[in-house]
Amino acid sequence: MIDVNDLRKGVTFEYDGQLFKVLEYSHHKPGRGNATIRIKARNLRSGANIEKTFQSGDRVPDASLDYHNAQYLYSDGEFYYFMDNDTFEQPGVKGDILGDSAVFLKEGMECKLTFYNGEALDVEMPLTVDLKVEYAETAVRGDTATGVTKKVRTETGAEVQVPNFIKTGDLIRVDTRTGEYVTRA
Repeated sequence: MIDVNDLRKGVTFEYDGQLFKVLEYSHHKPGRGNATIRIKARNLRSGANIEKTFQSGDRVPDASLDYHNAQYLYSDGEFYYFMDNDTFEQPGVKGDILGDSAVFLKEGMECKLTFYNGEALDVEMPLTVDLKVEYAETAVRGDTATGVTKKVRTETGAEVQVPNFIKTGDLIRVDTRTGEYVTRA
């Protein structure tokens, strides 16, 4: 059992028979009475987000998870398949679990898979990924003094706002958490 005061960002716990991963955590202590803990969590099976308020001193069941390093292989449209680096098994992860970060997956990319009772539930992406620019509009000369940006399409289909000097064929580094341009690679 975990005390609700320990439900920090990234902690996984069970609630009403479902597995949840904490996305946001806030602790509120009023002038009198018990403190309240508000969390925003994602259901690891369905991908739905919930907001829940607990009283200080409440406890929730802990979930024991296994983590495996894996390599991304391919997608069939509904599932994304990875190869476990140790056992060479190829578990599939539903696309709605990956959410918006699925557009950053490249063949051969190393990720960390989260398993619960042999079922792959979550994928932890690397912080940044290098992507080749597939399409970029040409920059207009003299438009560089004000920090103008433009939208480009990468090899994986991700659309990223980048500085005006990026051209088709450039390799850019993108933050997988926010989808923002970091630098040229």
